[in-house]
Amino acid sequence: MGKKLYVGNLSYSLDDQSLADVFAEFGAVESARIVTDRDSGRSKGFGFVEMSSDSEAQLAIEKLNGAELQGRNINVSEAKPMAPRENRGGGSRGNSRGGFGGRPRY
Repeated sequence: MGKKLYVGNLSYSLDDQSLADVFAEFGAVESARIVTDRDSGRSKGFGFVEMSSDSEAQLAIEKLNGAELQGRNINVSEAKPMAPRENRGGGSRGNSRGGFGGRPRY
């Protein structure tokens, strides 16, 4: 199984293929994805690259962390597992009275 890498401080003009090409110098890239804003589609300036082996991923971290890419010094590290999200919509927030709050109606 490959190792997933976090890549930060990316130029907003970089695309998925360009990111994959940079990391391909250090081994087989299974996937490369730049995170974009859901509404505007604009890059958020970071992304993830999955390398095919742990040794290739480690080499990419050593060689690319702090390296310049399109005028910016990028950050490359092992990606941390995604934290579970809290329920952010719908559902009760602990107040089961509904309405405008305040006194209960009798």
